[in-house]
Amino acid sequence: MSEAPHVSVLLGEVLGALNLQPGEVVVDGTFGAGGYSRAFLAAGAGVIAFDRDPSVARFAEGLTGLRLINDRFSRMDEHLEAGSVDAVALDLGVSSMQLDEADRGFSFMRDGPLDMRMGADGPSAADLVNDLDEVELARIIYVYGEERDSRRIAKWLVRRRAERPFERTLDLAEAVERSVGGRKGAKTHPATRTFQALRIAVNEELAEVEAGLAAAEAVLKPGGRLAVVTFHSLEDRIVKAFLNERAGRTPGASRYAPPSQKAAADSFKLIAGKAIAPTEAEMAANPRARSAKLRAAVRTDAPVWRAAA
Repeated sequence: MSEAPHVSVLLGEVLGALNLQPGEVVVDGTFGAGGYSRAFLAAGAGVIAFDRDPSVARFAEGLTGLRLINDRFSRMDEHLEAGSVDAVALDLGVSSMQLDEADRGFSFMRDGPLDMRMGADGPSAADLVNDLDEVELARIIYVYGEERDSRRIAKWLVRRRAERPFERTLDLAEAVERSVGGRKGAKTHPATRTFQALRIAVNEELAEVEAGLAAAEAVLKPGGRLAVVTFHSLEDRIVKAFLNERAGRTPGASRYAPPSQKAAADSFKLIAGKAIAPTEAEMAANPRARSAKLRAAVRTDAPVWRAAA
């Protein structure tokens, strides 16, 4: 029996951008708890969903018209024929389901093993915190967490782990908080950016976004629609740059540099010139939506760039 669906961020806007018709085939590249897939099925579309997390299979039970593939969405082009689907949707980042399950180790608000892996393979967050040298640990926290106190945090963590290794989420969260003096009055927990950085590094999330966008370009038919929801600036920059480049929005000339040269014919046409944000009502009802952005585009009949370039 399937579990109750969760509320997906920007669902109405995603459905509007994809404009699904009965009988069309859509890829839900980040199945999670199945919120988007359920809405796509209700619109009469067939759904091919991807998720590297094997535990999400329980959310697919009883969903007629859904095919769930246990793999990264960046590999969708290895499972599907080129130009074979009508739409692709990607809801990036960690899912609410993963945050809510303490034993997954994603949340600094719940005690659990320091894991953070979306799949079942590769090094865990505990491995990174306990094994990386101070310079590399600081780099990860700074680049992926955009944390200005990354060096101080890394130095503190390296000193603390010499006494005993980090194994639990709350232990790490408390250590980060102590390293920066608590940051009294801050709107967010002092460990927020460090946990984000470790999660991104563990799951290779930014490389996954880049590869996933290229894979979506390959599997979409001419006229196929792409909708991508991001939750932090690092993801959004990648999506914005990809779509602007593929849509021919190359930088113009300046006093210091000539105009950029296009690598190939435009493979996408933007649906909206800028990102679509949630409504005030959605942000009030679902705090997770506050940082969300939707970018969408339509596939042209031009060849994929990685083949043409």
